[in-house]
Amino acid sequence: MHKSEIDREKPLEILKEYDRDNITIATLGSHSALNILRGARDEGFRAVCICRRRERIIYESFEIADELIEIKDYSDLLKKSLQDELVEVNTILIPHGTFNAYIGNLNDLYVPVFGNRELMLWETVREKQMRWLLEAGLNLPKAYSSPEEIDRLVIVKYPGARGGAGYFLATSPEDFYEKSEKMIEKGIIDRDDLKKVYIQEYITGANVYFTFFYSPVFERVELIAADRRYESSIDGMGRIPADIQLKSGISPTYTVVGNFPVVLRESLLSKVLRAAKGVVEVSKKIAYPGMVGPFCLETVFDENAEMYVFEISARIVAGSNVGIPYSPYSYILFGEPMYAGRRIAREVKLAAKRDMLEELVY
Repeated sequence: MHKSEIDREKPLEILKEYDRDNITIATLGSHSALNILRGARDEGFRAVCICRRRERIIYESFEIADELIEIKDYSDLLKKSLQDELVEVNTILIPHGTFNAYIGNLNDLYVPVFGNRELMLWETVREKQMRWLLEAGLNLPKAYSSPEEIDRLVIVKYPGARGGAGYFLATSPEDFYEKSEKMIEKGIIDRDDLKKVYIQEYITGANVYFTFFYSPVFERVELIAADRRYESSIDGMGRIPADIQLKSGISPTYTVVGNFPVVLRESLLSKVLRAAKGVVEVSKKIAYPGMVGPFCLETVFDENAEMYVFEISARIVAGSNVGIPYSPYSYILFGEPMYAGRRIAREVKLAAKRDMLEELVY
């Protein structure tokens, strides 16, 4: 068992005092908040959105939250006054990528959080991610410890949930440094980012991102949806003739601007489901109680339909938004409109009835 960096005791003590017939579901106004808030409302919960002024128009326009709490910055979520206000109304927070990227030390968050904060920390450290995936027996692209080792086509990434911003391809150490300088000149990355790069073999193939859900209530792994990303400026390159691409010297990056739904060949699903179950089993060794709720495996299938897993997200991902109100996979499993945000709320509802909420929060 890995030594936890997150104190779980205070949230559990707070949860003991909650009125379980009057739970509030809340999240930060960003990333997949519309998904989460709609799911809370569909399952009969009071839904609260904690948002900055610049994003407030989104949540007012969709009229999906019972209450909007305006903050100046995402890190304001850690303020004692706001946390106490949330605890007062029996709040369970639903985390997403913004929690990892912008709020700071998750250990300072004592409002009960759905999911496993320790695994969310592991998600932000590439080396830990790779250890987790390798122990689960998955195929991974080769990783490089320094730019000087680059001997084939690689993709260069940075820590945290950055939505692909600043990612680029390189074929040699010289190519890496040349493109890095261009990214710095454009203001896409800064020089400190280069100290934290993660360099990974680029597998040519079809990228598919799978949203799963591990249910402590049913003790099962569920496939909820699958998607692929629409990325700028790499997806825009296809609109430019090859001769102009070569003359222009464009250095494309992979900033995510949207997602498309995907349905996989059915014969490949066995690989996908085995991978997800392996990841869940290893998660129990990393941090009790292991994976809870939604998680994503980011994969690529090569020309032989061999699956490589290159990243894991230990919480809801924005790509799951393509599954609202349902994907083929969630509909087959549930026989009703079901999507990641609603699946979270359904689990909270079932756990509250069965006196299992302690198994859902960290």
